[in-house]
Amino acid sequence: MVAVRQTGAMSTEVPAEVEPVSAVLRDAKARARSAHYTVGTLRKDPDGTVWLECSCGTVLRNGPTWTLDEHVRLHRAEAKYLELSAAAPPGIPRLIEAYPR
Repeated sequence: MVAVRQTGAMSTEVPAEVEPVSAVLRDAKARARSAHYTVGTLRKDPDGTVWLECSCGTVLRNGPTWTLDEHVRLHRAEAKYLELSAAAPPGIPRLIEAYPR
């Protein structure tokens, strides 16, 4: 049996027995989540900067043109990208070709 998945104007045939996300990539996402979570309490400096720490040691803070929430979201997205890139099988077409493994 083949499942057809609609993506915009194209349809992609995917065998029904194929798992949509491999265990390796699912584990990579879980590693990123478990290694990058906010710890401690929100702090505020005298200059108005608010910040907190990520469990990896990175200090996440607001800036002149971004919010603390934006920095947290970017940090988590980058962590997820790095984990997925490292775990992705060779040969998958990529937006960024050169990723050091």
